[in-house]
Amino acid sequence: MPSDPGPDAASEDWLVAARERVRVFAQYEGAFREEADVVVVGSGPCGAVAAYELAAAGHDVILLEEGPPFTVRDFELDGNLSMTRTMREGGLRMTRGTVMPTMQAIALGGGSLVNSAICVRPPDAVFDRWATGFDLERTNRAELDPHFDAIATFLGIAPTPDEVQGRRNLLFRDACNALGVSSEPIERSVRGCRGSGECFTGCRSRAKQSMDVSYVPAALRAGARVFTSVQVQQVHSIGRRVTGVSGQVVAPFSRGSRRGRSHHFRIDARAIVLAAGCTATPVLLKQSGDLANASGQVGENLQFHPGLAIAGIFPEPVDPQFGATQGYQSLAFLEEGFKLETLWAPPPLLSMRFPGFGEELLSHFAEIPQMAVWDAIVSANRSLGRVRARWRSLDPVLHWAIHPEDVAILRRSLKVIAELFFAAGARKILPGVQGIAEVMTSLDQARILDSDAVRPENLVLGGNHVFCTTRMHGDPTRGVVDEDGRCHDLENLYIADTGIFPQCPSVNPMLTGMALARRQARLLGQRL
Repeated sequence: MPSDPGPDAASEDWLVAARERVRVFAQYEGAFREEADVVVVGSGPCGAVAAYELAAAGHDVILLEEGPPFTVRDFELDGNLSMTRTMREGGLRMTRGTVMPTMQAIALGGGSLVNSAICVRPPDAVFDRWATGFDLERTNRAELDPHFDAIATFLGIAPTPDEVQGRRNLLFRDACNALGVSSEPIERSVRGCRGSGECFTGCRSRAKQSMDVSYVPAALRAGARVFTSVQVQQVHSIGRRVTGVSGQVVAPFSRGSRRGRSHHFRIDARAIVLAAGCTATPVLLKQSGDLANASGQVGENLQFHPGLAIAGIFPEPVDPQFGATQGYQSLAFLEEGFKLETLWAPPPLLSMRFPGFGEELLSHFAEIPQMAVWDAIVSANRSLGRVRARWRSLDPVLHWAIHPEDVAILRRSLKVIAELFFAAGARKILPGVQGIAEVMTSLDQARILDSDAVRPENLVLGGNHVFCTTRMHGDPTRGVVDEDGRCHDLENLYIADTGIFPQCPSVNPMLTGMALARRQARLLGQRL
């Protein structure tokens, strides 16, 4: 197999390849039909890696993406406007049951366009739990480390340097040191980061190695074709083999509505890789005649990393607009079930955690120059849900309920964040929990955060890490795919997204998903 060269080709090479092998909405003049060795559905981190590996191995690959490509001119610094353009359902997708927003991107590059570029390897204990609980033999750190290493080299993954941390990130480091809690700079896939804190709305410096500037161009240089603004609506099969996919061209920013759809297409292929995402892949399988679901597990076992955050106000300026969006973390509490991180987002999005209205709300906006925000994500392995198709739509309906034991972990994480803020010298915190004090000025007041006074329905949660809806399992009756990502029921259908995770990975999932996708793409390439 070829080695990973990294995204080092000149921009002129990318433009030549794009003109020849990238299609955008304006270029579709009618219905079309194509053939390929492999069609990859979804251009996010997992799909882009799979497309590159297969194309680099000499296979004819078509990479499909429902969203449009974005350039620097297309990025909107207004967080609300950015969400309506880059997120499915305008960024307003919610779970039912326990209500929690969850954002999935619709753009070339998928979630990598708008995430914080965090690339963390799960500890051995995560894979040990996966192996014992899901009959897996080869999914461990020793097996995956070569894939982690190759991706790290390709994307320039490295710890965030101090010069782009900014004060809000370094305050977290200092707080951890004061309390004797281990912490470290977050490893991110960036080259030449300037600390602009604009990851969420798109990196205007193009330092972030999102898939549209890294793996997708590399796939194009290797000979792949990329079709954007195409919505896959069905996977076709005969017996135990899939034969291709079909769907319609969709106008950018139409959110896949019927009014935005136009020409039909079909692509025939020797193998299919579904990388549409944990919430979209099961819906597509259901809409294709309940495909790959002899186990009954398609769309089941929905899991999240529910996250929450606290804002701390310091006596002196923090200048939070400068610094890596998420530059520091602590893995010290992984065995307790949570990971701590620094965080920044556009102020309109942060304001959902601010208490009050009118003048009171404005007073909190006025404190933003002295503000830092730190968050926790929880490995909520006991909190389960399911994905179903919405009526006459490919948008999912997400049912999910937080388990009481996971609520206890969320409470504990809130208290730890509060302790860190006061250790760092914050003069007050905004815990963002309804039903208790909106502002706290001492650690004594914050002790209530780890108590039954914090009710699950009063937490302001977010869940953008999503897993397990097409889970990997060694037993075909209990899972959808095997360790190679191949569907148990079909000989040539693979799934390469976080839906194949057996459980939450305890850390940010992008790098693990990419490593699994690299492994399975190389195995698929050998089988073709």
